[in-house]
Amino acid sequence: MSLADQAKKFGFNQAMKYLAKDPEENLPKLMEMVDKFMPADVFVEQRAAFRHAISEKNNWYQLLMKFYALDPHVRETVFRTFLLNGNLIGWPLQEKKRAEHGCNIPWAVLLDPTSACNLHCTGCWAAEYGHQLNLTYDDIDSIIRQGKELGCYIYIYTGGEPLVRKADLMKLCEVHNDCAFLCFTNSTLIDEAFCQELLRVGNFVPAISLEGFEEANDSRRGEGVYQKVMGAMKLLKSHGLPFGLSVCYTSRNWDDVTSEQFFDQVIDMGALFAWFFHYMPTGKDAVPALMPKPDQRTAVYQRIQAFRKTKPLFTMDFQNDAKYVGGCIAGGRRYLHINAAGDVDPCVFIHYSNVNIHDVTLLEALKSPLFMAYHKGQPFNENMFKPCPMLENPDILPRLVAETGAHSTDPEAPESAEDLCARTAPYAQQWSPVADKLWEEQKEK
Repeated sequence: MSLADQAKKFGFNQAMKYLAKDPEENLPKLMEMVDKFMPADVFVEQRAAFRHAISEKNNWYQLLMKFYALDPHVRETVFRTFLLNGNLIGWPLQEKKRAEHGCNIPWAVLLDPTSACNLHCTGCWAAEYGHQLNLTYDDIDSIIRQGKELGCYIYIYTGGEPLVRKADLMKLCEVHNDCAFLCFTNSTLIDEAFCQELLRVGNFVPAISLEGFEEANDSRRGEGVYQKVMGAMKLLKSHGLPFGLSVCYTSRNWDDVTSEQFFDQVIDMGALFAWFFHYMPTGKDAVPALMPKPDQRTAVYQRIQAFRKTKPLFTMDFQNDAKYVGGCIAGGRRYLHINAAGDVDPCVFIHYSNVNIHDVTLLEALKSPLFMAYHKGQPFNENMFKPCPMLENPDILPRLVAETGAHSTDPEAPESAEDLCARTAPYAQQWSPVADKLWEEQKEK
């Protein structure tokens, strides 16, 4: 660790200790110290937002205070791995490696430890994999070690149901206790014993899949799943463990999952964040009718934007938040996906690749033809409401796949990029004029 990083670590740890003694009393004082010693032109907007939150004690202040209701060891570990290592230390190293290698370097790596899942949800590709595929412990360990060399300290497990591999995932948390791990999970395998493991390691945060209220959720995920999710959230909250939600919004559930009732319920249950994902028609069981209509997607965007001003819940809205990150973040620009067979995909929703992690290093994958095509092509649209080369720009993905010789990585039902994008083309045509209007309105603000 460099002297600069050691100084960051020391200063960060001292600040966290000071804040933990009395967060409400010491947070304003800490901001005064930050303003005194940090150059005036660094993180200007972020510091202004923090000062405003503190003075107004608004929803963001309330959210920050909720972290001080968590188990102290877990809170400190999450802050250290995510804020310090994943951002203050990791980000500058990522930038250095981007310049050095001339390719994308990810902020986070998504991994499928297994294709196995104990549920069979409508429209989900995980069930297609036949419960046959797994990344070994050594595979995942190697990926993480390579990632850290590039400055990546954040790893997100997808699937399948990652908690089928509980034992291996907890061991990886121990071995890589400098990393933050997040897991998209249906939560049905979260029990008392697992909560004790989460308390012990401190650096593993579940993001629980929830599709709305009981009827809507169970219609897609199976009878009784909603009550199991409620039970898992109660258990996590009772142990002072951080967790969030993963919400796939569709033409059927969009109204429920962006309602004030839904937000208030999950906040009361203890959720700290929610990732909202636009439904993607990927895989043989895809249901294009589930894609939100233009007016529905617009309403989702407007409601989430409004609740950010009032609710103590950190929300991320895919696809509508592209303006904050400069467009598509796939292809290693901010993240990539490695499936349970080892195929390195540019995106968790776009299953095409020309490299496998068993044959190449992580850096070699980032320099492969498809990933370099992403690197050179991003952003795929100057309109940040049309970021995706599949969903809103369906002419782009087939071209990228053809030019780079990539192939479908779906092990049971491979499909061409042309067939996939044929399902999104009508959607893109309908969405485009709405997106153009929203973008013009955004630029005027």
